[in-house]
Amino acid sequence: MARKFLYFIAAIIILILAAGVVYQLFPGWIARTAFVPSTEFKPQAAVAPNAYDDPKMWFARPGMEKDPSAWRPAADGSETPGTELPGEKAAAPLIPPAKAAEAATAAPFERGDAAVFFVHPTSYYSRSSWNAPLEDRDSDHRANLFVQGMASAFADAGEIWAPRYRQATLGAFLAEDRVTAGKAIDSAYRDVEEAFDAFLAAQPKDKPIILAGHSQGALHLTTLLRTKIAGTPLAKRIVAAYVIGWPISLDTDIAGLGLPACQTPEQKGCILGWASFADPADPIMVTDAYDGTIGFDGRPRAGTRMLCTNPLTGIPDTEAPPAANIGTLKPTEGFKSGSLIAGKIGAKCDATRGFLMIGDADIAKNYVVAGYVLPGNNYHVYDITLFWANVRADALRRLATYEGKPSPVPPAATPVAQPAPSVAPTSPASSPRT
Repeated sequence: MARKFLYFIAAIIILILAAGVVYQLFPGWIARTAFVPSTEFKPQAAVAPNAYDDPKMWFARPGMEKDPSAWRPAADGSETPGTELPGEKAAAPLIPPAKAAEAATAAPFERGDAAVFFVHPTSYYSRSSWNAPLEDRDSDHRANLFVQGMASAFADAGEIWAPRYRQATLGAFLAEDRVTAGKAIDSAYRDVEEAFDAFLAAQPKDKPIILAGHSQGALHLTTLLRTKIAGTPLAKRIVAAYVIGWPISLDTDIAGLGLPACQTPEQKGCILGWASFADPADPIMVTDAYDGTIGFDGRPRAGTRMLCTNPLTGIPDTEAPPAANIGTLKPTEGFKSGSLIAGKIGAKCDATRGFLMIGDADIAKNYVVAGYVLPGNNYHVYDITLFWANVRADALRRLATYEGKPSPVPPAATPVAQPAPSVAPTSPASSPRT
């Protein structure tokens, strides 16, 4: 009997190992099987006129009693409960000390007067439909966590408006049927555009605007920039557009977005974006999908470099050490609370495709929740939280430039100086190693 039991345990171990090998060799196939809907796409009826006048159509907006974007991690690095825990209150808004993880003693500054339009990433993972309903318990829970952990980084620059929308399900981004997937994504965008129109209508005509989105939310921001903002007077009101976790080709996309890529940490009216990977990185799932698409100018994106803004410096294609990170938001299991930890995660834009490299995965894994790192050491879920305090400071810095005021936060980190190219000796001639 004992021998049979040992055989059973051995069989289970072999199955687990086999599953791991299959996942490593065929992550795309596994993901498609798990998430791509098997149902037919059903067109979504347009939302009712003025639907977004209803506060219930927003995860965050001014005046909400339980606004997840109002949460802040404590400045002293202590663990801060999230907004969904009963009876708990979020920490007071951070003030701008020289290091965000130090306890601060100065009087807090007033919140910036920008209006922030934030589009949350994909939180609907069901295979039952290509688009989420406007109310879904699991999806809504995740969206609130995303607004709490991501949108809160922008909330000291202005009031957050984060709409509900009938987002495309996660499987739409993995499906081989790109026609059906495109219909689901286009349908989701129409809700975002309706929400943006309502957001605009609620703002004074001269109020500065910050756009921010992650993943699917960032994708919808690219459409919004191209169709609603580029070439219009509204473009002059954009402090910055944070298009994070969605690839933007420098060759085929930037010109069509109507705003340039940010080149300095104080520049206004520009676009930032990055996609985070740890070493050893294997971005093949991203590059294979990206290289098979057409850019906004009609040319293939294949082989083109992506926009990589280093969030520690505010400058593209730069490097900064962990000491430049003034606060990584480290979540607890279940994402129910978090703490701000400085000086642990550096960042460097790679020299080939434009991915943001965050260092050794054995170090990075200590500042995330296990199980949420994607294949290839893709830290997509943590694009913002890894650099939470730096993103916050970046938004405040660019808003100050827009308004012609002194910055309430210290300057961004100075990039690591790149080594001068070595000069090959002329004599005797060197031969390459093989």
